[in-house]
Amino acid sequence: MNRLFGIGVAATMMMVASGAANAFECKVKEASMDKPGGFPERALTMIVPYGPAGGSGQVAAAMAEGVTGLTGVAINRDHKPGGSGTVGMTAYMASPADGYNVLEHIDDASSAHALDSSKPNPATDLIPLVISQVTFSQIYIRTNETRYNDWESFVAWVKAQGGKATIANVSKEGSMERVTMKFITDATGMEIQQISFDKGAPRYGALLGGQVDALFEQPGDVRKFLDAGNFKPILTIFDERPSVFADVPTHREMGMDFDPLLRFRGFYVHKDAPADRVKWLQWAFQRGYCQDSYQAFNESKFMNVIDSYRDTAGARDLITRSVAQYRDVYKAMGMDVK
Repeated sequence: MNRLFGIGVAATMMMVASGAANAFECKVKEASMDKPGGFPERALTMIVPYGPAGGSGQVAAAMAEGVTGLTGVAINRDHKPGGSGTVGMTAYMASPADGYNVLEHIDDASSAHALDSSKPNPATDLIPLVISQVTFSQIYIRTNETRYNDWESFVAWVKAQGGKATIANVSKEGSMERVTMKFITDATGMEIQQISFDKGAPRYGALLGGQVDALFEQPGDVRKFLDAGNFKPILTIFDERPSVFADVPTHREMGMDFDPLLRFRGFYVHKDAPADRVKWLQWAFQRGYCQDSYQAFNESKFMNVIDSYRDTAGARDLITRSVAQYRDVYKAMGMDVK
């Protein structure tokens, strides 16, 4: 096995196994919880480091609906895209740690900390309230594409472009997308330019409009384009074919022997927030996950294909394992790990 590709296999297998062990079936009895000292007395603010149309924007809206439906407490979403999540993270860390401000973030926060330990560690500098989505990635093309129609013909076409072919994603140095694309290009020998968009709408519009040749994304984020027949997946980056994508080959089937990095999205509060408020927020967001509206949302986004739930302890375990996995990969890639 390629040394680089082999790194993290055990870690990810443990991550997946950990998810199964922590599977949450929403059987918790506590459907209500007294507000500590009247908290919250006003609406919460949820900082979202990405635009409203992408996966983070969608999960933030769904979780806000679930929590508000359960508690009656309104949540105002404040989107601060930029820097692949760093703008939103910086804004959040500068906001009052009073429990009224919560953060939505993805695994980019973990990979950023793995690359630079001065960046906030979401497992220790923040308190994970809940991880509510864990999913895999795919490569998409337009359904009306005439230059290629599957993974093998796509790779052949990209190789013929001499480095001019493009793929859209949301990424930064060391992100899940960048690392995965390095795995793919190393394995296939193709060269492709990565065009990053923090906002989902321009990212998806770039593929629809032909400004890019392919898209790296998670299936739930582009469900409406799949249902509308605009996009089609040509590669699943996961160890097995999910039943809903039974016709799409996996990266391993296409000869790429690397361990898939998973996308996860969750909600956090500052570690210095008052403990009694943190406890209430943990209850509200973990029970928010169990609301029918949120469960229906996750099902509509293919987020029930693998276990998407982690409570605070499970989230810390997932994040800590992910950070260690990224650091191992970065070191093997020769990157400057700080």
